Amino acid sequence: MNFQSFLGNFALILFILTVFTGVIWFFDLFVLAKKRQAAADAALAEYDARRDKLSADGLKLDSANREELKASLLRQPGWVEYTGSFFPVILLVFCLRSFLYEPFKIPSSSMLPTLLVGDLILVNKYTYGIRLPIINKKIIEINQPQRGDVMVFKYPRDMTLDYIKRVIGVPGDKITYKNKRLTVNGQEVSYKELPDFLDEERLTYAKRFEENLTGVQHQILNDERAPTYVQDPHNFPHSDLCSFDLEGFTCTVPEGHYFMMGDNRDNSADSRYWGFVPDENIVGKAFGIWMNQNVITNFDLKKLNRIGSFK
Repeated sequence: MNFQSFLGNFALILFILTVFTGVIWFFDLFVLAKKRQAAADAALAEYDARRDKLSADGLKLDSANREELKASLLRQPGWVEYTGSFFPVILLVFCLRSFLYEPFKIPSSSMLPTLLVGDLILVNKYTYGIRLPIINKKIIEINQPQRGDVMVFKYPRDMTLDYIKRVIGVPGDKITYKNKRLTVNGQEVSYKELPDFLDEERLTYAKRFEENLTGVQHQILNDERAPTYVQDPHNFPHSDLCSFDLEGFTCTVPEGHYFMMGDNRDNSADSRYWGFVPDENIVGKAFGIWMNQNVITNFDLKKLNRIGSFK
């Protein structure tokens, strides 16, 4: 992993910060705090003895001085206060991101019209099983991805990158995409034409359809100018399970893998080009939009209607 990849791996950085601050927090709790307490007890005992002697001589000391002395002696060193004290917060964030929910930002238009560029989404990290952070190894099986799910996963050609696409095929499925229409296991997917979609980023219109993917209804886009065939597919693992022609392609999904496609069908680099997604690459299931970046950066209040769940 190069330095740029390291900087892009926020989970790893968060893990290192958790360990670093945790070591300081526990070292202070079990070592330094006890030493401060012992030093404070000795100093206060000396203070009390001196006060008792002065009292016997008829002098009286202000008791507030004792409390100030005690607070000073028990105060954490600055380097502990500004490192170890953050440990509980960082640990909480690390656990939430690793095992429950993780936020992501949509960087491209490949999932239009379902997800817009700048949408800030939440991903359920446990619905497909509990995985160890960093190494992403599944330790508890819960559910399996289903056709129609919007899933975040590690890009098979670069594990430092997170991709988001829709699950089109699960293990054992035969996926055919001919003339921009899907067939799953010999069953043609139904389509309902909708009004054209305006891409506000590119200021272009695209054909919009409601696709019924074996019971999951969602919208897709087609660009009439784009060819029906897959241009320059990569030589990916299990590519022998796919055949390509001028009308499209047919692929059989191998065991333990998933076939992914973007909803913006003619503007999405997906399984058609770089292959199947192994189960070990799964990050989680996207289920909701909590904000759009334009609301924050450009005060575009119209984008507030993006907040909520999506299909």
